[in-house]
Amino acid sequence: MLVHLVDGTYELFRHFYAMPPEKNADGLEVAAIQGVLASMLYLLGDGATHLAVATDHVIESFRNDLWPGYKTGAGIEAALLAQFHPLEQALSAMGVVVFPMVEFEADDALAAAAAVAAADPRVARVLICTPDKDLAQCVFGERVVQFDRRARQMRGEAGVVKKFGVPPASIPDYLALVGDAADGYPGLRGWGAKSTGAVLAKFGHLEAIPADWRTWGVNATSPAALAHTLEENRDAALLFRTLATLRTDVPTFGDVAELEWTGPRPEFAALAASFEAAARGAGSIKRGR
Repeated sequence: MLVHLVDGTYELFRHFYAMPPEKNADGLEVAAIQGVLASMLYLLGDGATHLAVATDHVIESFRNDLWPGYKTGAGIEAALLAQFHPLEQALSAMGVVVFPMVEFEADDALAAAAAVAAADPRVARVLICTPDKDLAQCVFGERVVQFDRRARQMRGEAGVVKKFGVPPASIPDYLALVGDAADGYPGLRGWGAKSTGAVLAKFGHLEAIPADWRTWGVNATSPAALAHTLEENRDAALLFRTLATLRTDVPTFGDVAELEWTGPRPEFAALAASFEAAARGAGSIKRGR
């Protein structure tokens, strides 16, 4: 059994900017929703049997209480934001399990669901369908992998090390030092990707990095400056790591059988008809990736 866990927020964003606008009979923008549904149809047609989509029901989460600069809904186009909740309704009508997050984020739901699915001996592999670097921390061998469907790239543990220079367990520490502009925290000054990868490849976690850079024995640029910056900003680094660490205690599902797709619900026919009407000028919903 393969379990596909999809980042619905990412899918909505990418389809919003990839597709021409289309409105339904009520004048509401629906093109991105159509794109995500078509993408899920493609995934199911490609053999997926057990599927769930995690969404950000609201953009803000508990992390906004920890760091004032953390990402918010500010700046998101109104036509995109208006499709968040209708997407969840459309996916449910399609018969797809949805995890709408309020206190937590879609990434937390993906991490939690991956942990539950991976613990089930009936599951051969868990595919976390998103290119988001945060989710690299959830990769485990070749059993739990990241699948970038757009690039058609599968990334297991060796792939994470190749890309970031560190194993999955060190990804939160890595992001704490290099920062994550998409999520709104800056990391530490001077800690670039290569130096961070080199240091963490040897020491693993922030707490294990010696204060004396002369004991590091790694190929890092300006190690004295890096050590000084870390020492001066250790509390900030630990906070950023908390922001980067995904929560696996988020309630998602109890048994993997709940994720099996058995077909659309009765209300999906009317929904599909409304989409067809909106798309009539440009053709029917096409299967996408």
